Amino acid sequence: MTTLADFTATTITGQDQPLADHLGSVVLVVNTASKCGLTPQYAGLQTLHERFGDQGLTVLGFPCDQFMHQEPGTEAEISEFCQVNYGVTFSMFSKVEVNGQDAHPLFQWLTGAHGDQVPAGDIEWNFAKFLLGPDGTVQRRYAPATEPADLADDIGALLAERG
Repeated sequence: MTTLADFTATTITGQDQPLADHLGSVVLVVNTASKCGLTPQYAGLQTLHERFGDQGLTVLGFPCDQFMHQEPGTEAEISEFCQVNYGVTFSMFSKVEVNGQDAHPLFQWLTGAHGDQVPAGDIEWNFAKFLLGPDGTVQRRYAPATEPADLADDIGALLAERG
């Protein structure tokens, strides 16, 4: 069975990171953009990171320019934007595609079939969210407009199962 551990991604500073490093944590994967109406969700993601990080939540942000070119910047510009405007301290990665033939393998997997709570199909827009359990499997998928704060109960429940 495929899990998060089967993938590697490049950090926003250019290092390859095995995502297996995050096994054992509850992981929230989000495709992000700096020039989107949903961009203020960075603040909510940071709040989740601060609230649950010590309990075992890891937030992974993946900038994407596939939706009306709302992430035009370089990795350095994206990183600075996130830090200056939203105080982002959670893990950010290099820009990726999330849909189509050139989608990052992680997103090809995330958008596949994972059971009743996780509808398969292309990502609709920036800030789609995928919640993964400590075993690296996809537990839930949330629409882009879903505010990060609305995930708190599901995150708390997975953290409680983790022990």
